Amino acid sequence: MVNSQTSSVPPAPRSCAGCGGKIADRFLLFSMERYWHTRCLKCSCCQAQLGDIGTTCYSKGGMILCRSDYIKLFGACSACGQSIPANEMVMRAQGNVYHIKCFSCATCRNRLIPGDRFHYINGTIFCEHDRPGAALHNSHLAPLQSSSVLTDQ
Repeated sequence: MVNSQTSSVPPAPRSCAGCGGKIADRFLLFSMERYWHTRCLKCSCCQAQLGDIGTTCYSKGGMILCRSDYIKLFGACSACGQSIPANEMVMRAQGNVYHIKCFSCATCRNRLIPGDRFHYINGTIFCEHDRPGAALHNSHLAPLQSSSVLTDQ
């Protein structure tokens, strides 16, 4: 049952997740299931006060990040350019990061899964079957760099 009467008793002050102090300010932030002073919710990299630069913040690896630093550290998908949510599994190749759904052969568009062999040539991913120069593989040319798919979280 909800009491419809208004109370003149102010709510109890909340504790800030950043500094541990009581929040008596006129404004407070609620992020990651915790309350913050506006001055305490800062990006772990650039120290920007997150309440001042937007309505979104990211958390990964114990860090609180602005959108820009999150993308710098954890990347945007190298295939589609969109940011990758902190809780999403990813695929990595040669320092690039991909959404699982975007990690596919440039020729046949088949999605590669963990354990599949692939070739990474000039920033492009090819499955074992569609790698360029497959007919030349037994020639005197140096072998193409190949990798196995790795997932990361």
